[in-house]
Amino acid sequence: MASAWWPCLILALLSSLAASGLPRSPFRLLGKRSLPEGVANSIEVYSTKISCKVTSRFAHNVVTTRAVNRADTAKEVSFDVELPKTAFITNFTLTIDGVTYPGNVKEREVARKQYEKAVSQGKTAGLVKASGRKLEKFTVSVNVAVGSNVTFELTYEELLKRHKGKYKMYLKVQPKQLVKHFEITADIFEPQGISMLDAEASFITNDLLGSALTKSFSGKKGHVSFKPSLDQQRSCPTCTDSLLDGDFTIIYDVNRESPANVQVVNGYFVHFFAPQGLPVVPKNVAFVIDVSGSMAGRKIEQTRDALLKILEDMKKDDYLNFILFSGDVTIWKDHLVQATPENLQEAREFVKNIDENGMTNLNDGLMMGISMLNQAREEHRIPERSTSIVIMLTDGDANIGERRFEKIQENVRNAIGGKFPLYNLGFGTNLNYNFLETMALQNHGFARRIYEDSDANLQLQGFYEEVANPLLTGVEVEYPENAILDLTQNNYQHFYDGSEIVVAGRLVDKDMNSFKADVKGHGAINDLTFTEEVDMKEVEKALQERDYIFGNYIERLWAYLTIEQLLEKRKNAYGEEKENLTAQALDLSLKYHFVTPLTSMVVTKPEDNEDQMAIADKPGEEAFTRGTASMSFLTSSQQPSTPYYYVDGDPHFIIHVPEKDDAICFNIDEEPGTVLRLIQDPVTGLTVNGQVIGDKKGSPDSKTIKTYFGKLGVTNTQMDLRIEVATEKITLWNGAAQSTFSWLDTVTVTQDGLSMTINRKKNMVVSFGDGVTFVVVLHQVWKKHPVHQDFLGFYVVDSHRMSVQTHGLLGQFFHPFDFKVSNIRPSSDPTKPDATMVVKNHQLTVTRGSQKDYRKNATIGTKVACWFIHNNGEGLIDGVHTDYIVPDLF
Repeated sequence: MASAWWPCLILALLSSLAASGLPRSPFRLLGKRSLPEGVANSIEVYSTKISCKVTSRFAHNVVTTRAVNRADTAKEVSFDVELPKTAFITNFTLTIDGVTYPGNVKEREVARKQYEKAVSQGKTAGLVKASGRKLEKFTVSVNVAVGSNVTFELTYEELLKRHKGKYKMYLKVQPKQLVKHFEITADIFEPQGISMLDAEASFITNDLLGSALTKSFSGKKGHVSFKPSLDQQRSCPTCTDSLLDGDFTIIYDVNRESPANVQVVNGYFVHFFAPQGLPVVPKNVAFVIDVSGSMAGRKIEQTRDALLKILEDMKKDDYLNFILFSGDVTIWKDHLVQATPENLQEAREFVKNIDENGMTNLNDGLMMGISMLNQAREEHRIPERSTSIVIMLTDGDANIGERRFEKIQENVRNAIGGKFPLYNLGFGTNLNYNFLETMALQNHGFARRIYEDSDANLQLQGFYEEVANPLLTGVEVEYPENAILDLTQNNYQHFYDGSEIVVAGRLVDKDMNSFKADVKGHGAINDLTFTEEVDMKEVEKALQERDYIFGNYIERLWAYLTIEQLLEKRKNAYGEEKENLTAQALDLSLKYHFVTPLTSMVVTKPEDNEDQMAIADKPGEEAFTRGTASMSFLTSSQQPSTPYYYVDGDPHFIIHVPEKDDAICFNIDEEPGTVLRLIQDPVTGLTVNGQVIGDKKGSPDSKTIKTYFGKLGVTNTQMDLRIEVATEKITLWNGAAQSTFSWLDTVTVTQDGLSMTINRKKNMVVSFGDGVTFVVVLHQVWKKHPVHQDFLGFYVVDSHRMSVQTHGLLGQFFHPFDFKVSNIRPSSDPTKPDATMVVKNHQLTVTRGSQKDYRKNATIGTKVACWFIHNNGEGLIDGVHTDYIVPDLF
C-alpha cells in the first residue's frame, strides 16, 4: 500500500483558450504535428524542474515551470501540482514578463474577509478545498498575453516518516507534452550516512530509464537526477506526445550502527530513534469487523481476502479473536486463543464463511472486543510481556443500539482506560470519518481510510503490516531537567519495526557542551534503556557541510512537527484547551510561513487595472471526495466551486459553510401545493423551483402533515429549455419539442451546454456546461404505505459558474458568508445542545442536530451535523420565507 506520507507530486501544465475572458476547462496538452515540438495549443512549456533537498528526513521541494504564449491571442495557462496530504505549502510565486507576484500566508479568517470583500466587488479567485486518496491538488490558472513568459514556482516542506524500513519520495510525473528542459533533481544529506539509495519509474523501461537517470551516494550525501531528452520523452519514435505519465520513486535509508541519532543546529535539536535486531513483542489482537448489509459484495470479499492474508502473518506467540457486528454481535471464540497452526486453520474456515447481514451495532461490537482483551489480561490467558490492540473495520455509522457518537466514544475510552491502542479503519465514504479518527486518537491509535478500489484488500494488509511487529511498548524519551524547552511528543505506546520515533525541541542554553538523551521501553524479554551522549562539538563537526543543506532546517523541522502534533491534539480537544492549541498552531504557522488548516496563502496580481486574488487553503480529510484543490485567477463573473447545498426530507435545507468546515440547516413549513423558489440567477438564466407535497391524509401518528418536494422545475432561459422532475416521470422541453422519460430508464441526454443522466430508480444528474451541476434523488416508499408517498431531494454539487446575483432559498448561500457560534449549552434534549449564533448581523438561538445526505444511498443516507435555525430560517435567510413563494414551477 502506498504510504500517505510519502512526498508526492504530480506536475501537469495545461492550457486552453480564455474565451470572452472566461477560462474553460483545461484539457490534456498533447503535441500537435502542425505545431513545433514542445508546443501545444500555442503554449510552449519550455522548462519544468522539480528540485528536492532532503536534510535529516526534512524535505524542501521546489516545483518550477516556465512557459511562453506563442499564439496571436491571449491564452490561459494552468499549473497543477499534487503534493502529499502531510506537506505544508510554504511559498508560491507567479512571474509574468519579469514581474513577480508573491504569496503571503495569513490567518484563514483574515484571508477569508479579504476574499469576501473581493467577492462583493466581483474580482476574486479562490481555492476549491479537496483531497484525494493520498494527494492534494494545487492548481493555479492565469491568462497570458501574446508573446508573454510566465513562471510558476511552488515550494512545500514535509518531514519524511520511515515506513517499512525506508523513506520514499514518490513523484507522480505528468507534463502532458514534450518539454525541452525537463529535470528532477534530489540532493539528500543524512548525518548518519546513507545505507541505500535507488530510483525507479513506472512509465519507462529500465533500459531507457538508465540512460536518463543518474544516482549516486557516498557517506552522508546522495544525489538523483532524471533528465530525459525530447527523444526519450516521446511515447514512440515518431510521436510528439509524452510518455512521462506515471510514478517516479526515490527510495533511501540511513546507517543504523547506533539506534539513536541526535543533531543540533542553532539551539534546536532533533532526536531520531529506530533500534534494530530486537525480538518482536507478542501481540493480542481483537479484530472487530462490520458485517452489516452495506458491506455486501466486493467489500466483504476484500475483507475476507485481507483477513486470510493477515492470518498467514500471525506469529505463534500471538493471540487473536474475531468479533463480527451487524444488528447483533457474533464471536468466533469465547475468549482470545493462541495462533497455533490448528487454531489458525480453524480461523481461516471461520473467515471464509463471514457474510454480511442487517444493521450496524458498532458500540456493542467494540465493547465486546475490548472486554475480551481486558478479560484475557485479568485471567492471565496471555503472556505477561505482550501487548494488546483493537483493530476495527467499518463502512458506516451506527444505526442500532447506542448511536450517539459522543456516547460511543465515552464508552470506548472508559473500557480501554489507556491500556492499549484502538485502530479504526473506515471503509469507503459513507461514514463519519472524523468520529472514527477522534475515537482512535482518544485511545492512542490512529484512523485510516480504506478506499473502495480494486486494491482495498492490499490496503488492509498494508495497514496490518505497519502494526504487526511491535518491538517496544511504553516508550518514553527523557532529557535532563531544565535543559530542554518546547519538546514535541516524547512518549509512545508502541514502537513498531520499520518505523522511527522523532522528537525535537529547543535547548535552554545554546552554549552548553553536552547533554544526555535516554529512551526507555518494555521489550519482549526485558526492559530496555538506550542512552545517547550528545557532544556539541562532535555534532557541529558532523554538520560542517552547511553549503549542502538548506538554512535552519532543524528549527523548521521542529516547527513542522510541533504544528502537526498540535493539530492532531486539537481534533480531540474542547473549549479552552482547543482554543489554546489553535492559538499555538496558528502562531507557528504564521511565523514559519506554513499553509495549514488554520492559515491561507493569498496571491494578488493586477490584471486590467483590477486586483485579482487567489487563496490557497489546506484541505482536510472531510473534503477527500471532492476532486481536486485548485487556485485560479478568475474574472468578475465567476464564483469559486462550492462543496454542496441541498434540500431533502421534510424539507430540510442544508448549507455547507466550507470556511467553517460546518453546516447550517433549517426547515420550511408550508402547505402542500406551495411552490418555492430555490435558485434564481438572472445572469445565466437558470431558475429552480420546487413544489411541496404532503403525506397522505389521515396519518394516525401525527397531528401535523409532513411535507416534502414532489416536483421540481428547472428553467434555462438562455437555452430555451425546461425540465419538470416529478416522482413518476421526467419531462424535457427544448423550445416546443417535448421528451418524456421514466424513472425506470437509465439514459443520458446531451446537447450543446446540457448533460442529463437518469440513473434507474435512483437519481438524475443535470449539468449546464462546466460549473453547474444538480442532482435530484428519488425517494420511493411502499406503494400501499398508509401515510407516506414518494418525494424528491435536490442537491447542488457545483455552482461555481453561477453569478454573484444568484438568489433563492438555496442560491443566496452560493456566496461566502460567515457565522460565529458561542455559549454552547445543554437543551431539553441532551443529544442536541443549544448555542448562540451571530449571522448576517442577527443573534439567534440555534440547536445542534443532524440531517441526512442521500446522494450516495437514497435509503440509508450519510449523517451531516449542522446548526439548526428555528422558525423557517428566520434571521439566516434574506427577508422571510414567504418572500420565496412563486405562482408555479416555471
